[in-house]
Amino acid sequence: MRSYLVVGNETLVSPELAQAIREILAGGPTDLHVVVPATPVQHGFTWDEGEARAVARERLEAALARFKTLGASVSGEVGSRDPIEAVRDALRDHPVDEIILSTLPAGISRWLGQDVPTRLRGSVLVPVTVVTAARESGRAGR
Repeated sequence: MRSYLVVGNETLVSPELAQAIREILAGGPTDLHVVVPATPVQHGFTWDEGEARAVARERLEAALARFKTLGASVSGEVGSRDPIEAVRDALRDHPVDEIILSTLPAGISRWLGQDVPTRLRGSVLVPVTVVTAARESGRAGR
């Protein structure tokens, strides 16, 4: 059985990610583990960690439900606010064959602006595939 780590935030329920998951599932038995970094919800110059974790938990629950409807065997967790650290933490307990990084498009994605795909590829030993959601799939941020 192949295993995948799906990393995302606002884009976890995007049609583009759902299509990528369908294609993975068509290849045979698959185990998915989803990690949602607890990205701060900005209020001017401040943010609240509890709120960030609550928003991440809501997004995780929505993603788990969506992927289950697609027929996936899926688990998940809320991770560190840093997506690279969140992936490293998740990999300690969930070794995978590949990582799927779901982002917003260039220009509005903070993760692309921070070069998370390249940094992630340099910090793990498994392939990293980037799935980019359409502009309508989320708002500015991840």
